[in-house]
Amino acid sequence: MSSILLIVIAITAVISFIAFNNQNIFEKYKFNVGAILRNKEYIRLLSAGFLHGDLMHLLFNMMTLYFFGPIVNQGFGYFGFLIIYFGSILLGNLFSLYLYKNQSWYSAIGASGGVSGILFASIAMIPDLGIYFFFIPIPIPGYIFGFLYFGYSVYSMLNPRQHDNIGHAAHLGGAFFGLVYAVALQPERAFENALFLGIMSIPLIYMSYQVFVKKKIG
Repeated sequence: MSSILLIVIAITAVISFIAFNNQNIFEKYKFNVGAILRNKEYIRLLSAGFLHGDLMHLLFNMMTLYFFGPIVNQGFGYFGFLIIYFGSILLGNLFSLYLYKNQSWYSAIGASGGVSGILFASIAMIPDLGIYFFFIPIPIPGYIFGFLYFGYSVYSMLNPRQHDNIGHAAHLGGAFFGLVYAVALQPERAFENALFLGIMSIPLIYMSYQVFVKKKIG
């Protein structure tokens, strides 16, 4: 377990706990379209990754980061880990900003974009990586999980439901960054796993068509 990973988890936990009890900090640093575009508060694109809605939200993200962070550390080093994690938070929020630029009220919080980037960088390197869920006693191959994850996130983003406060766009943007970074830095491994990565990416291709060609959101 690397010290960098533990430091990121510790800092995120401390800031999240502070914001739990300080609404002013929470409101000042959360992702908010109006504040970013109108007031040029670009720090929110990163600072939102250090805020969480509640303890369970924080624990889920940090546990996922704790289990998959070492795979990325081993494959790309400490610097690569930091690039993927913070690059994924940034791209996830930029993608959200692009999609919801006309909805000044739109807000979001959480490290989920960065965690998604770490998770999918891990899957890119090891497509058959076993992923466990509490209610499923057998591991799900990483590329199958990736396909289902992308499919659910794309569907939920394109068909928003009332009271759904999950930032699906940030998840997708973060996962995309982690996936592309891993493929770019390890093209030989990506070529070997091209079939698995292709299957996993089908929902992303569909999303790109809907968002950038048909302009379904925005």
